[in-house]
Amino acid sequence: MIRRLRDWLPVFAVFAAGILLWQFAFAPWLGHFLLPTPTAIARSLHAHWSVLWQAGWFTLQEALGGFAIGSGLGIAVALALARWRRLSGALMPYAIAANAVPIIAFAPIMNDWFGLLNPRSKMAIAAVLCFFPVLVNTVRGLTTVPPAAIELMRSYAASELQIFRRVRVPNALPFIFTGLKVATVLSMIGAIVGEYFGGSIQALGVQIENSVTLFDLPLAWAAIVVASAMGIAFYSLIGVVERFTMGWHPSAHGVRE
Repeated sequence: MIRRLRDWLPVFAVFAAGILLWQFAFAPWLGHFLLPTPTAIARSLHAHWSVLWQAGWFTLQEALGGFAIGSGLGIAVALALARWRRLSGALMPYAIAANAVPIIAFAPIMNDWFGLLNPRSKMAIAAVLCFFPVLVNTVRGLTTVPPAAIELMRSYAASELQIFRRVRVPNALPFIFTGLKVATVLSMIGAIVGEYFGGSIQALGVQIENSVTLFDLPLAWAAIVVASAMGIAFYSLIGVVERFTMGWHPSAHGVRE
């Protein structure tokens, strides 16, 4: 316990130093109107907590839906690409091209397809962002298996399905969770960016946009704090699942193979 607290001390120190600099250096230099102080943001967060919480939960549900769709498709496609290598060479360039398209280009299209006020449009945007990192990490984990392990399984007359289940998938788990952690952050970004192009008044992105339009910057920053907190909580949840799922793996104990 003491060791864990010691590991977190630099994080808390940097956070405290950043808040102090923001409060007493950056905000006065830029002007409190352009950059509200942390105390002003905290007051706005306290005053509008109920509205911000409901908006954050609404957006988080969109992010969760996009995360589930994009990550699920990413893992499924990665399994197919790792099994049939020629298919990987044919489809991977298209996945890279789709990932290279800016999200602001996808957002209006998805809103037209699914409806401006339909949460599915934001889920689709988040799913597009989540798909590629999960796909790439899963493919790498499934294909970077030590050749000796494959040869050993084949010496026991193991089928390709057995090799996948007993060798490739366990080897890919650390890579999969890395992709999922990246996808948690991207899903929140996708949902909020999608809301900037139109969405329910309950959505967090709409709250931020309206607050900026009305020059209520403390409220806008308070909404950003809520979005960040939910993103961190989502990321931490995947970390907890990883820890319980991969307790047997050397990487869970800081041991490199």
